[in-house]
Amino acid sequence: MPAILGSGEHRYRVVDNFAKLPDGWQLTDVASVAVDSKDRVYVFNRGAHPMVVLDRDGSFLRSWGEGLFSRAHGLHIDADDNLYCTDDGDHTVRKCTTDGKVLLTIGIPEKPAPFMSGDPFHRCTHTALSPKGEIYVSDGYGNARVHKFTPDGKLLKSWGEPGTDPGQFNIVHNIATDADGWVYVADRENHRVQVFNGEGKYETQWNNLHRPCALCCCGGTKSPTFVIGELGPGFAINRNVRNLGPRLSIVDAKGKRIARLGGEEGPGVASGKFLAPHGIALDSRGDIYVGEVGVTNWDTSFPDEEMPAAVRATRCLQKLERVRE
Repeated sequence: MPAILGSGEHRYRVVDNFAKLPDGWQLTDVASVAVDSKDRVYVFNRGAHPMVVLDRDGSFLRSWGEGLFSRAHGLHIDADDNLYCTDDGDHTVRKCTTDGKVLLTIGIPEKPAPFMSGDPFHRCTHTALSPKGEIYVSDGYGNARVHKFTPDGKLLKSWGEPGTDPGQFNIVHNIATDADGWVYVADRENHRVQVFNGEGKYETQWNNLHRPCALCCCGGTKSPTFVIGELGPGFAINRNVRNLGPRLSIVDAKGKRIARLGGEEGPGVASGKFLAPHGIALDSRGDIYVGEVGVTNWDTSFPDEEMPAAVRATRCLQKLERVRE
């Protein structure tokens, strides 16, 4: 029987072995995932075929991005089905069509800004759009900033610095916006999501999270909800402690948790468990697609165990099908 996660109105059935790839292909570390207006699933991964496109049943459609991307990290799709691909390996954001044509590049490939300089980019992580089409970029591993660009890629402003106070960041790992223009930032190693207005003014923060990594705004314009992928422990001292994830949390627009999926018993490869939920997207039916960087995270979670071949082959992308009863 497939595993069931969640409770009440938020129950999801795990679709095991969702991705059906050509013979010899595999997904290695699915850093992020997006779903277009036709429910096609874009799987941005660190394998030989960086962008793998599937239909909603997991059947392979095509791939692209070979030779273009250095290290997949973030993926966002707009209302016109343009894809914003954040590459933290070469410090760029590329706006692409659904068949891989590059329309815009922000940043200079393989030319990072100085570490913690505040200038874009040093290992940028993700993107989101304002209601006017302005581009927010979370930046990232080598900066502690959010940058705001015009739709054609001109820098408007930046905010943030290293630290733990409001408006400061400790690995700004993901970013999302809602229809009213609020900006939500996954401040991963500060264990919180910070909320800003469209000009970078700090408003509030959501706590009671463990290393929030993935961040997806969904649920409509009037009452949006958010699905947050939380990483498990990163240190030996709390590696085997209960209730720290990895897991998914679903919260309302005030940050109040309304559901939690998995995470009580720690990471694992069994159906219904997570390894490292790094990217999240929803389709038109409310089903959740979770990209996981299980290969990168394996030694952190299981330092004394050999990684099963299935982790590379099939375990970096999960589909959670909403139960409708």
